[in-house]
Amino acid sequence: MTRQETVPVADIQPGTVLVVDDTPTKRYILARWLRRAGHGVVEASSGEEALRKLAGRQIDLVVLDVRLPDMSGFEVCERIKADPATASIPVVQVSANAITVADRAEGLERGADAYLIEPIEPAEFAATVRAMLRYYRARWQAELMAGRLARLAGVTLSMNEAETFDQVLAVAAEGTADLLGRFCDTLALLPEGWTRRFCARPGEQATSHTAGPDVLDRLSRMAPEGAAQAQVFTVEAAGWHALLPGVNAEGPSTGVLCRTRKSRSPIYLGVASGPPLDADEVNLLRQVGQQLALAVDALRAYTEEHAIALTLQRSLLPAGIPRVPGLQVAVRYQPAVDNVEVGGDFYEVLPIDHRVLVAIGDVEGHSLHAATVMAEIRHAMRATLIAQVDLRASLDLLNRMMRRYHPRVTATVCMVLIDPVTGEAEVANAGHLPPLLAGPGAAYHGLGNLLLGVLPERYEVDRLKLPPGGTMVLFTDGLVEDRDTPLDDSLEVARRLAETVEDDLEQFAERMLGAFGVREDDVALVVLRRDP
Repeated sequence: MTRQETVPVADIQPGTVLVVDDTPTKRYILARWLRRAGHGVVEASSGEEALRKLAGRQIDLVVLDVRLPDMSGFEVCERIKADPATASIPVVQVSANAITVADRAEGLERGADAYLIEPIEPAEFAATVRAMLRYYRARWQAELMAGRLARLAGVTLSMNEAETFDQVLAVAAEGTADLLGRFCDTLALLPEGWTRRFCARPGEQATSHTAGPDVLDRLSRMAPEGAAQAQVFTVEAAGWHALLPGVNAEGPSTGVLCRTRKSRSPIYLGVASGPPLDADEVNLLRQVGQQLALAVDALRAYTEEHAIALTLQRSLLPAGIPRVPGLQVAVRYQPAVDNVEVGGDFYEVLPIDHRVLVAIGDVEGHSLHAATVMAEIRHAMRATLIAQVDLRASLDLLNRMMRRYHPRVTATVCMVLIDPVTGEAEVANAGHLPPLLAGPGAAYHGLGNLLLGVLPERYEVDRLKLPPGGTMVLFTDGLVEDRDTPLDDSLEVARRLAETVEDDLEQFAERMLGAFGVREDDVALVVLRRDP
């Protein structure tokens, strides 16, 4: 070592350096140089002591002598680099004895980031420490940002996959808490008109809380002036206590208030800001907030569209089922869970003199056009039965109407005309799934003709008799069609389910729907039973 001790002023943020040397004088000199450069110093006189101190505190750099009493500095370096918890800490090896080219090569090959030979110039030593800290901090920052960006992509994907508002808010709270390592809070106004709040700590599941409906409006007034779609600002603990009485806010929170359009209610995403967030953390918070706003807005739009579609579908179906002496009727209409478009499934229960027409049908596709064609078929079917009651003629007229006015659309219709007193029934089927005669030995009625809208067809009418207490089930293909199951297999499942019929037809209808679970297509179901 030289006696010169003039150390240049550090050009980076000082760190904590572990000096490992069994010679007290050398430790003192190295530690003095480091402290004069602004660094904190931790000392160790052996390899084992050095490893213990590395495990017990935050160390930014290790200055390691090659000759130690319990193990070589090479072995200590290898163990530091082999441990994932310390592998990223730079190691500067120093030696007055192991000074050959082979020694230096061995030190570098076994993990050292720099190798200094004594006597060491203070300026060289200080510059080496600064270079090592600068490089490793830049590398650590790059790795941290890369990891955060990868987690940001995962959080964004999970938010986009969420199917409910609670899920998307919980994912955002948990993801942001883990991303930034801070307590996170989210707020959003749901379509029902109440505000939902989710909170999460790093590594923990989000918890749900309710909040006043005006919380987001009051938060908006705290945000800085401007028309920015993502406004970042800090709210002190007292401000949170005023917004949410009883909230456990121990310090300030920095958050982002995001909205997709001025007309939309904003969402809030915030984290505890003690210590304050750096520029990268603020940018990540803003990005998650913007993605959350988009995900919430998409769910809002889906919910609104689904509600409109459901209202329109129900408005095109019968307002109620007429009471018919001698005949019990139960109906179900279940829209597809994942489809916001209007479907073409329909049913009809229409008294005609002493008889009752029960009809069910399905127009291909999901769209407003399919719904309007469905409504036309229903009304046209009613019209065909005013002057005469002839199922063959009715289907023929419906087929000609479809081919003339909707040449690129097809539909299926099954019509059953039954006398509740005698049980005599006529069945005319245009390409629809056959009616299912329920009870012990349940079986499908086999008659069927070509569906509507394809070619001219001579529709046939079959006659059967429903015995006292007999039950008939009509349903659209949405009940039994699955992508991964052959249709015949699903029809057999329905047949077996129909071998038992509850006294309450409503319970029977619910069991039939429930057995097939959530459906990808709309389902119409009509169950009729002749009184015993």
